[in-house]
Amino acid sequence: MKTNFKFKSVFFALFLLTFIVACDDDDSDNPVVQESTTITALAIADPNLSSLVAALTAADGGLPSVLQGDGPFTVLAPTNEAFDAFLGDNSLEDIPTDVLTQVLLNHVISGKIEAADLAALTAEGSYYASTLADGAKADTNMSIYFETEGAVTFNGISEVIDADIQASNGVIHKVDAVITLPSVVDFALADDRFSSLVTALTADSSFEYVGALSTANGTAPAPFTVFAPTNDAFTALLTDLELTQLSEVPVATLQTVLELHVVPSANVVSSELASLDGQAVATLGGSDITISASPAGIVGPGEDTTLNPIVIADVQASNGVIHAISRVIR
Repeated sequence: MKTNFKFKSVFFALFLLTFIVACDDDDSDNPVVQESTTITALAIADPNLSSLVAALTAADGGLPSVLQGDGPFTVLAPTNEAFDAFLGDNSLEDIPTDVLTQVLLNHVISGKIEAADLAALTAEGSYYASTLADGAKADTNMSIYFETEGAVTFNGISEVIDADIQASNGVIHKVDAVITLPSVVDFALADDRFSSLVTALTADSSFEYVGALSTANGTAPAPFTVFAPTNDAFTALLTDLELTQLSEVPVATLQTVLELHVVPSANVVSSELASLDGQAVATLGGSDITISASPAGIVGPGEDTTLNPIVIADVQASNGVIHAISRVIR
């Protein structure tokens, strides 16, 4: 079995499958989905997913032991054209096996999520799911951001071009770009609710925040815990300061404020906040902020002791974690 079917076993491991069951003659005319039509079988049979097939083969041997369960799964399947753009002048052999494995796992979500489900989730204000890729912290999974307005997109870079391809153990959505492992900056750029934060981070030519926050995990000052103010938080800040736009905030003031929202060399998830309740932690600029566990939020270092509540927790990136807050820390 290991010798004759090694090629297929790679797929079984990656998509948490065990084997392809032969089709029953009585079910061959089923117009919806046949029980034997697994995600693996569909990928092998589709000529426009042959590059995905090759990538899965190249990742053989680097798959973690967690890939041993059953479905259902949602698979975001990059087309051949998507892989061509991803590789450029490189080949699959140029990508380290462990990196390629994580990139592939970043296209697999536990559970069956159809396009209509994604639309329903965004209507409720939910925009994140978790993939099977590893986050920056041990025992965490990478987050993935989805948007459904106009088109279904993931992490702001990959659009669904063929949705809801039904399989017996889940669903496939073909996508037009490979979804690379996102940094905290990538999530800020993808999620429109952080557009004011992005504007603030790039407000002056002397600011180097985007470069710093793109640092790969394991290289100082990564990983990061980012308390990211939403657009509404920045609007409230401008109202408090009696200003109309961020460009009116003095550069030195804006720099001090931004640095209060980043804790370097730490990937603190929400489940760990309780143990930090009342503790002061150092931020990127050196000033301390205080953690509140219940209700979850941050208290700034100044005279304003108002809680800055966490409204979105645990957006896990490859080099840190984001918790969105509804007030700007100052």
